[in-house]
Amino acid sequence: MPEDPETLDPVVVTEEPDLDEGGGPVKTFLEHLEDLRWTIIRSVIAILLGVIVCLSAGNFIIGLLRVPLVKAQQMRPNRDALAVVTFGTNILGRLPLAKFPVEGVPTNKDALLRLAPLTLGTNTFLVLVPDTNPPVDASYGMRVDLKTYSPAGGFTIAIQIAMFGGLTLASPFVLFFLGQFILPALHVHEKKFLYRVSFFATSLFFAGVAFCYFVLLPITLSTTAAFSNWLGFGADEWRADEFISFSCWFLLGMGVSFELPLVLLTLVKIGLLDVKALSRYRSYFYIGILVIAGFVTPDGNPVNMLLMAAPLLVLYEATVVIAWFWARSDARKAALEERP
Repeated sequence: MPEDPETLDPVVVTEEPDLDEGGGPVKTFLEHLEDLRWTIIRSVIAILLGVIVCLSAGNFIIGLLRVPLVKAQQMRPNRDALAVVTFGTNILGRLPLAKFPVEGVPTNKDALLRLAPLTLGTNTFLVLVPDTNPPVDASYGMRVDLKTYSPAGGFTIAIQIAMFGGLTLASPFVLFFLGQFILPALHVHEKKFLYRVSFFATSLFFAGVAFCYFVLLPITLSTTAAFSNWLGFGADEWRADEFISFSCWFLLGMGVSFELPLVLLTLVKIGLLDVKALSRYRSYFYIGILVIAGFVTPDGNPVNMLLMAAPLLVLYEATVVIAWFWARSDARKAALEERP
């Protein structure tokens, strides 16, 4: 006989927790430590592999770092007419043409001159004459040679390249491993917010590096050489290790500095700042940006500091505009909700 439904034990239906919404499965403290241990191991392996790859491709990376220097050498901070003086295949120097007038050569535009022997009677003199077949590298811009001045100089440069390049190359993988460790503990809306922040943070960082590499670094190198010449110092030879360190820190510093809008907008989003505060304290932020640029600039040159601070000031104003649009959008939503 079928059992009476009233006599059956009641079945208690329990809803399964939404692991995705609730932050993932619950783990013990030791299990979290095990996950953290493997995250650290994977990150260290990624960094070591990046160091090995960059150490193997050191010559190629140095060639990339020399590109801004080549662009800087093609610039002319000083617009006075110059004379590139050559002797055979050697470039002796770049001199103001007005101080070394040559017959038949106008002094209002750049010229290529060479030293040539001139015999007068029993005497032989070296005179400047127009050079019709100059060396390939006889440019009117600055000329800088990178040199090492110690037996271990090349090894030191290779280590610098390996460390900077390895950390940069491994950083996406390290962030991915950290994400694998952190994301399971977050809610869905928190994951979406973290994805957006990560995307914009990466984009801003590489935008800062690209801006520094293609625009700021060539101008900085050219300005630095011109400033040294103005002080009466030659700038035709630089230490290779100092140049590599200067360029790498400048690129990384500019990339980090471009994260400023993301930091400010995050503070606006969580309510610690608003568009009124950003506008009210604009002068203080300007001073703070100049101070940050002074610390981040590798050589402390005031010209380089101003060149670095200029895009940050533009980014700050863009942050104010975005915060204003956010405030306007929130005000419209609040007005719609108040309507009956």
